Amino acid sequence: MEPQSKNWSSVSGKMEERYGLNYDPKNRKEVHQSLSQLLVRELPNIEKNTVLHALDDTYKQVKVTIDWSRFICIFLSRLPGWWTKLNNAPGFGASTMLLLTDGTVMCQEEGGVKWKKLTPDAFGSYVNGTWTDLAPMHNTRRYYASAVLKNGKVIVSGGEYSDAGGWTNKTELYNPPTDTWTVITPPSGWSNVGDSPCAVLPDGRMILGSYNSTKTAIYDPVTNSWTAGPNKGASSSEESWVLLPDETVITVRCNNSRKADKYVAATNTWVDGGTLPTGIVEISSSEIGAGILLNDGRAFFAGANNHTALYTAPAIASDPGTWTMGPDFPNDSSGRMVGCKDTPSCLMTNGKVLVSAGPVDGSHWLTPTYFYEFNGSSLTRVGDPGNATNVPYIGRMLLLPTGQILFAAQTNEIYVYNYFSCPSSSWRPHITSYPHMVRPFHTYTIYGTNLNGLSQAVGYGDDAAAATNYPLVKIRHLASGKIRYCKTFDHSSMGVATGSAINYTHFLVPWDIEEGPSEIYVVANGISSQPCPVSVEPWILHWPLFDEAIVARLIGSLADGPLWVLGPNGPIPVDPWGPKYLKETKAAVDEIIHGIKSLQRLGKEVNADRKKIANATPLAPDEDAEEGEEEEEENGKAAMKMVKKKTTAATMN
Repeated sequence: MEPQSKNWSSVSGKMEERYGLNYDPKNRKEVHQSLSQLLVRELPNIEKNTVLHALDDTYKQVKVTIDWSRFICIFLSRLPGWWTKLNNAPGFGASTMLLLTDGTVMCQEEGGVKWKKLTPDAFGSYVNGTWTDLAPMHNTRRYYASAVLKNGKVIVSGGEYSDAGGWTNKTELYNPPTDTWTVITPPSGWSNVGDSPCAVLPDGRMILGSYNSTKTAIYDPVTNSWTAGPNKGASSSEESWVLLPDETVITVRCNNSRKADKYVAATNTWVDGGTLPTGIVEISSSEIGAGILLNDGRAFFAGANNHTALYTAPAIASDPGTWTMGPDFPNDSSGRMVGCKDTPSCLMTNGKVLVSAGPVDGSHWLTPTYFYEFNGSSLTRVGDPGNATNVPYIGRMLLLPTGQILFAAQTNEIYVYNYFSCPSSSWRPHITSYPHMVRPFHTYTIYGTNLNGLSQAVGYGDDAAAATNYPLVKIRHLASGKIRYCKTFDHSSMGVATGSAINYTHFLVPWDIEEGPSEIYVVANGISSQPCPVSVEPWILHWPLFDEAIVARLIGSLADGPLWVLGPNGPIPVDPWGPKYLKETKAAVDEIIHGIKSLQRLGKEVNADRKKIANATPLAPDEDAEEGEEEEEENGKAAMKMVKKKTTAATMN
């Protein structure tokens, strides 16, 4: 049981002591007074009436005998969430956020080239986390395709608005370990990418739609190249794409047809995805809300009018599947219709969906932004953060490894949504094989089931993609409680709800991790595996690290390679910044080369002296030779004694 910020096992333990191992609905009246008092006392920051209302709802749902832990979990799921502002601001208008595989968050300045990184504190808190600068992109971009790839790199493609021109096709890759952006070739024949939607496929490739045609393209991070994808039944403009467990991608066309399209990865084809009973697209703007895969396998789509829809996949992947209508959004307090016109949503670790919405009138972009929780059947209004006063489409969400949800809206304030959660065991990653001893800056492999979670979890649509369905590795030091995330890379799968299949990821242990007895976890979509014991041992340098060939290669690289300086996140190339730094950098590099060569020269001298001393040292005597010398010495002593005896006898005579 892991509701946020509290261990509730003590509460269920108290109820077990008083009333036995299980809650029995027949004993409701008997337990109510002490249980209600206990829960109100344990939740001092939540109004008493709210606690009692949630408890009444729990009584109504639980009609059979269950253990107290499960009862408490159901109760907690009835409580509303709450917002907390990050203690440290990013320093700019925050927009698109992506979760890197080392547990840090990269965040873009809205419409700019600047990015910053949010690092949790030593105990894993993002609320108390700190910001550092990352390398800037080559081009500005606003509303574009983005994804974290299976190798841990980040791809951004297009931009509805950019200094490279509107609807640009400019595409870049970000490499976190080196803190560098590299421009890559866009899809062949595509003069525009703009705000096209995308989805990372289970095999790690990324499929990209086209906002102004039926074309698609597929990027392969292994070969760093694009290939033409199959044509779609309609353009991908404004669509939300959802990856399903059967390795298909479902989307609703953003026109008046009410039709859906589905990409089948196994056959590399787009097929009919069925027809919705009622339209959920605002026709005048062609807008729609986010699509989110639920833990029960259905896909939830929020409409830009007040409607929602649910998709159920068929037994055969290429079949259309079925659509049913979800709940409508209730009107706001002013009587205005509410919908999701280009807005983010995020799967919560308790199985609900946090949905951002706003007033809609069929044509205009209205304010403010509202928030709801969808529990699989109904929508419940929840509180709004302090940065939700503007139009909903500027909002961005991101699911954190803690299960909390970040919300940014182009201001210098970022809020996090907190809530209680008791994830089902079937939703958790399960570790099946792992290293029982690890060392800093060494790479290992960890195996298990459900390592990617049950969903891509974070949805928006065409303007921003920030899926989190990849494994993170967390190590917690037992004595100090400090938490470190290890960089993961080259995951065996980027699928969702992979069932009993054994998957794996590689992870790199950070330099400054605390040594000693610890616990290791796999985290996916904010849900952690059960801990496994691990020992963090001291770092070991494997020799020969500096053999002659390696040193020669290093000198050659420094002498002939591009000039770089050491930034806070790694090397930074100097060439793009002109002559301002070239002279001083070249001098520093020359000093390094001179220093290395001096160390080589001194090493040869020390080695020669060491050799002279070794040559001058006499050999140790052989054991057999020592025995022979001892025998000769004894024989010599015996002979002397005989001579002395003969001499004495002669004298006496």
